Amino acid sequence: MVHDPSFLVEDDDQVRRILQSARTIAVVGLSSDPSRPSHDVASYLQSCGYQIVPVNPNETEVLGESAVPSLRSITLPVDVVCVLRRPSEVAPHAAEAIAIGAKVLWMQDGVIDPVSARRAHEAGLEVVMDRCMLRDHSRLLGRPQR
Repeated sequence: MVHDPSFLVEDDDQVRRILQSARTIAVVGLSSDPSRPSHDVASYLQSCGYQIVPVNPNETEVLGESAVPSLRSITLPVDVVCVLRRPSEVAPHAAEAIAIGAKVLWMQDGVIDPVSARRAHEAGLEVVMDRCMLRDHSRLLGRPQR
């Protein structure tokens, strides 16, 4: 399959708009282990004022938030589904992101799944792939002063 990235959100202005409008971010694969990259990303986003929803069936609480086993278990509207899983594990999360009506599917650094990206795009989600939310937020918006 030829990879057509034309529908991916790659423009800094579009990424900035997503980051500025998002309020609730479901972090798929969030670990309570502070040495894991998912923990750093979610902790940073939480410190910037986002509502974080940990999605991990192996956790009960992360960063003071109750963890849920799946995206379908979330009871509030989700703006961004941030996936920190192996590329081979993205498809079911992308399908759930579509099912719950998320606005954005964001695949972190190294998480590349063109098929899931296209499916999410065709279902009306904006798709960011192989980019770090922490790095993009810090670069485009800076860390908010508290």
